[in-house]
Amino acid sequence: MNWKPNPFALVGLAMVSAPIIAQAKIYVSTEQVQKIFFPTKQLSQAPIIISDDLQEKMRVASSIRYPFRGDRIWKAPDGSWLIIDEVIGKHEMITYAVAINPNGSILGVEILEYVESYGYEVAEAQWREQFIGKTAKDPIKLNQDIQNIGGATLSCKHITDGVKRVAVLYELALKK
Repeated sequence: MNWKPNPFALVGLAMVSAPIIAQAKIYVSTEQVQKIFFPTKQLSQAPIIISDDLQEKMRVASSIRYPFRGDRIWKAPDGSWLIIDEVIGKHEMITYAVAINPNGSILGVEILEYVESYGYEVAEAQWREQFIGKTAKDPIKLNQDIQNIGGATLSCKHITDGVKRVAVLYELALKK
């Protein structure tokens, strides 16, 4: 009796033992994002200490538990701001930047680094443009004033919550 392997079993074994490949991508650097939003302005780093009270207010407004780091904040002479933050996608961190006009409205959102193997559509300009003009007073909520992308729901939700957190940071700590 000759043993013949089932070809479907071999394919299944190959799929189980194949490595999962992540689509890690760095879209822009910190210097490049500064030039994208503020091509003619000289930004100066303006780090702040994030108190426990401020951290809690930002968490309540955005539902993000991952602590905000106050060392990646830049200010332009006209009162514009550039803030870099991170949120979790589904499994990995997403690094993004929010540019804020002197009046507190969002000038734009840019994805700096995306490591997840899917959901990368959040880096597309059409989705990110939904944030332009919003302020901390707007809901900035997925499926309310920000549309979802099928297959990228967690990334959409977490970036949306992150943008809300940055807008609240401006309102509570940077607006002065």
